Amino acid sequence: MIHLLWLIPTLPFLGALILVLAGSSLTRRTAAGIGCSVIGLAALITLLIGYEILTTHTSAYSDIAWHWFTVADLSVGFSFRLDALSLVFLFVITFVGFFIHVYSVGFMHDDEGSTRFFAYLNLFVCSMLILVLADNLALMYLGWEGVGLCSYLLIGFWYEEAKNGYAARKAFIMTRVGDTALAIGLFMLFGVFRTLDIQEILTKAPQLWSTGSQTATVIAFLLLGGAVGKSAQLPLQTWLPDAMAGPSPVSALIHAATMVTAGVYLIARMHGIYELAPLAQQWVGIIGAVTLLIAGCSALTQSDLKRILAYSTISQIGYMFLALGIGAWSAAVFHFMIHAFFKALLFLAAGTVIWSLHHEHDIFKMGGLRKRMPVVYWTFLIGAGSLAAIPLITAGFYSKDQILWLAWASARGGLWFFIAALLGAFITAVYTFRMVFVTFFGEEKTHAAHLPGKLMNIPLTVLAILSLIGGFIELPHTFGHVTWMSDLLLPVLPTTVLHEGAESSEIMIQIIAAVVTLGGVSLAYWLYIVKPSLADEVKSACFDIYRLWYAGWRFDALYNTLFVRPFVWLSAINKRDVIDQFYTGLASATEYFGQTFSRTQTGVLRWYIMGITVGAVIILTLSLLLNP
Repeated sequence: MIHLLWLIPTLPFLGALILVLAGSSLTRRTAAGIGCSVIGLAALITLLIGYEILTTHTSAYSDIAWHWFTVADLSVGFSFRLDALSLVFLFVITFVGFFIHVYSVGFMHDDEGSTRFFAYLNLFVCSMLILVLADNLALMYLGWEGVGLCSYLLIGFWYEEAKNGYAARKAFIMTRVGDTALAIGLFMLFGVFRTLDIQEILTKAPQLWSTGSQTATVIAFLLLGGAVGKSAQLPLQTWLPDAMAGPSPVSALIHAATMVTAGVYLIARMHGIYELAPLAQQWVGIIGAVTLLIAGCSALTQSDLKRILAYSTISQIGYMFLALGIGAWSAAVFHFMIHAFFKALLFLAAGTVIWSLHHEHDIFKMGGLRKRMPVVYWTFLIGAGSLAAIPLITAGFYSKDQILWLAWASARGGLWFFIAALLGAFITAVYTFRMVFVTFFGEEKTHAAHLPGKLMNIPLTVLAILSLIGGFIELPHTFGHVTWMSDLLLPVLPTTVLHEGAESSEIMIQIIAAVVTLGGVSLAYWLYIVKPSLADEVKSACFDIYRLWYAGWRFDALYNTLFVRPFVWLSAINKRDVIDQFYTGLASATEYFGQTFSRTQTGVLRWYIMGITVGAVIILTLSLLLNP
């Protein structure tokens, strides 16, 4: 089956092509069927190939589809490489993506643009698959830009509303900042290695550079710039909360499960560069630690259900960056997979709630949905428990616990990384169950007019099961020491270097993490169920801090002051320069002559006949004079 690897990205591309070319002639049901079936087939092929790799112990497989282009010394093929790292991402993209497509059939059933929606979704999945399968950085950059384009199209899908178009443009422009840094990094890599082949670069890098090399450090920071933009990390994180303007399945697929984790994939894939640039790798961890805290604080103050989850996504990716920064490569990938399960579940369940309540987003206008929507409630509760890392019973506990312990025990970790991760876990538990208690408990404030059908409930149920059992593929020493995930990734990613004797502290770290998480849940219960008036008192007492966190730490205001307003001011000046005046004058002259000649069109027939006659006389006269 492995020789069918090329089919995995090809099928979504064909689906998008069919929907674009024949969309107007297809019924909504047919279009949805095409959109779902191509992703389902890609997921099936992925499972079969994964089974073959696991049973035959194949470490890597390369498939060259065709030669793409040659420019001077650079020769690039449209070729794919599958190893353990790309297999994990491949599984998440296709499997989770398939259930999001199925959910979308019910969610977008009455939308007139559903055919266009499925075309965009298919194209996005194709681009993401190219990104993770590419064996060279040029092809990876093609997929990288492809997901950026599809993100713009899907965020602004309901383009009739101006705010949606603004959110799409904001996401596109801010991610371009990071993409520019990434492109410069790729140019520098080619300048050094004369190739963009990933494996060749990773093999040659230790031979050309020593640890701490200045060139390696600069390139690593440039790659980090690309990762920060795409994964919405500090300081380019402000686009993601506004990206919730798109339909809920978009939030689940692009801004929770796949696209925003592209930066995690890039850093993990180029781990050899970061191993040679410890300063850059340390900053990966610092950025992750700071981001997970500031995003978690902002999530505490939001009232929009999807914006809470958006800030939660920024925070959880911060955990992945922290893990990458301390050399816990496998732990970062493990948390990526579990996060895809529970965050996609939460976004889809939140979308169901919003859809049922006449598109109401404010959690304080919800309430009492626990009995009215039991399937949504229980699945949302499971996803929330996994996000908050409820001990022992949720998958999120095992993936986050691994990061917490390694933040303390790894050679590149330390006390400050551990404190940041632990404080982030407490904040996560508080805002997660604040969301649960306010939305599903108490009195019903908005009646749920529409209840979801099977097409929306089945994906929720499957993702809820994965959010419970997915963590058991990697258990710590204290719970049986199952290492399936790390063993799978061992041929691709380096093992984490621990402090001597660090294993003895693992059980204590787990106890501390469990107490902190349960303490956060208890605090949320006390503030929003037992004594909700206390939450209002805290808000009033800390109103200035509340406003700061609610506004995303005012990063948007800062960027408006530093970049947007000066650019608009310069544009206004530039609009009146000599070159613009020339073209403005040309347009004015054209308009003047157009208006002048339009006055000759009076509608009086005799004037038209006289004009034709005079013109004919003039032409004949000129002909006789010029040709005697």
